[in-house]
Amino acid sequence: MPTSSITRNFVITGKNKVETFVNALEESANADVPLRKVAARQLTDPKEIKVLMMKAKKCRCEREESERTRIIREGQN
Repeated sequence: MPTSSITRNFVITGKNKVETFVNALEESANADVPLRKVAARQLTDPKEIKVLMMKAKKCRCEREESERTRIIREGQN
């Protein structure tokens, strides 16, 4: 999710800074962002969905294993 990294509270002080911030938000909301075409298809077959999830799980496990290996190697140096 694009907004998941916005987890901090912040305070804006000063009338000019507040106006500048609000104007930036309004410009962002009104910006004409072109749609991007993507190559994708919706999966509806439970077997296909399971295969995809198993691939994702395998990739995640491989990443975690390589991270553990990297940490062990760094600890040995």
